[in-house]
Amino acid sequence: MPIPIVNSIASWFLKKRFHQIELFLKYPHEVQNELLFSLLKMAKNTEVGKQYDFASIKSYREFNERLPVVNYEAVQPQIERARRGEHNIFWPEPIKWFAKSSGTTSAKSKFIPVSTSALEDCHYAASKDLLCMYLNNNPESQLFTGKSLRLGGSKELYEENGTVFGDLSAILIDNMPFWAEFSSTPSSKVSLMSEWETKMKAIVDETINEKVTSLAGVPSWMLVLLNNILDQTGKDNLFEIWPNLEVYFHGGVSFNPYIEQYRAILPKPSFKFYEIYNASEGFFAIQDQNNSGDLLLMLDYGIFYEFIPMDTYGSESQKVIPLSEVELNKNYAVIITTNSGLWRYKIGDTVRFVSLNPYRIKVSGRTKHHINAFGEELIIENAEDALKKVCKLTGAEIVDYTAAPIFMQGKEKGAHEWLIEFKKAPENFNQFSEAFDNALQSLNSDYEAKRYNNMTLNQPTIHQARPNLFYDWLKQNDKLGGQHKVPRLSNSRDYLDELLSLNS
Repeated sequence: MPIPIVNSIASWFLKKRFHQIELFLKYPHEVQNELLFSLLKMAKNTEVGKQYDFASIKSYREFNERLPVVNYEAVQPQIERARRGEHNIFWPEPIKWFAKSSGTTSAKSKFIPVSTSALEDCHYAASKDLLCMYLNNNPESQLFTGKSLRLGGSKELYEENGTVFGDLSAILIDNMPFWAEFSSTPSSKVSLMSEWETKMKAIVDETINEKVTSLAGVPSWMLVLLNNILDQTGKDNLFEIWPNLEVYFHGGVSFNPYIEQYRAILPKPSFKFYEIYNASEGFFAIQDQNNSGDLLLMLDYGIFYEFIPMDTYGSESQKVIPLSEVELNKNYAVIITTNSGLWRYKIGDTVRFVSLNPYRIKVSGRTKHHINAFGEELIIENAEDALKKVCKLTGAEIVDYTAAPIFMQGKEKGAHEWLIEFKKAPENFNQFSEAFDNALQSLNSDYEAKRYNNMTLNQPTIHQARPNLFYDWLKQNDKLGGQHKVPRLSNSRDYLDELLSLNS
């Protein structure tokens, strides 16, 4: 099909869809409220719907008071029953698909239900919206003259009791429409290969001779793939292989530690980076503007949003609020109610609102992945911003990192201990360490207060990781590829001590 016709079809779809987007931009609270009652009505005759008498809930206040906020452990027994083939437990549609993601404290893996409604009205709808927004912002785009190089998870799909589980990306690839398969590379057969390193070689072999115009995948793993492609072809940058490459759609981890490495292999000022925010539980937000790190919260994908201010999270004074009560520049834990039957579910992410009209967010971290051993409330966003700043200052480049507290012993003060793998190490480690400490203090007043005159915290200790340490650790733990990522910050030393042991 000629490109002008494809762009015209996309433009038509965008105009049609844009009316709906304008509706939730103009009336966000009404759209969310209507969605909540649509979900309650849909599920009123399920086991959970009868337990909490969904049919009699007439207001958000009743919903808030009647249903508890839950984590995975609380709903795991219901999900396991659904995986064994039981129906109508928490959602009226039979749930065939379960997205396997990283485990919790009591389970090696989580199995997140993915309904047909969620596939169509959330995940695939978001993919179409992303393309349409990009094309609307870039009318001269030649995106459809080539293919999208997609990098999904490394797990095959496994079938049990008539239900299927695997990485979300594998579920999406297995169910996607024929036109999406036609416009993507590598083939589904290669995309769904289970052994990561074999799959990586197969992707390189299959894609280097394709006409690739866009990239899509998690930044850490995509970088591994792209460097393998450059190594195999002997080229210096990706435009020597794919001259029409124009955009990278990325999500899953913060892009900050990787952006300079991407710019080095994609050295065209016109090249675009577009961020998305999705998870096994749903697709939440999309970058809707060129050259912006802000993400538009999508309010009509069958997901009702609530938030817990992080300054009360986990305390007796914890308060859950609807979208209408959020404030700018505060950190919130995200609670979702979805069209897959997750009711008031804590996804474990934290976000910060940078705009309230429309609602735009930045992902600031994880509820579990922060360091607060001494009241310093260090979050991932602080760490990413500080590392970006100090790398620019010192010329260093980072592959991966993790950090944990050094706990106080006797009269010895505490500190933070960092293990960083560099692609390009700083020439002066003392300068790097001091600049990093100063950057953290400038970004986090609680950390600055604890560091004042070494009152509570000493200067951070930084170790250089050997090459491929984090890759080897992920491989050792069967976590190569997909959405798997290194835990950045932790209040316990479990990850760090294991990695330090492997480093030596």
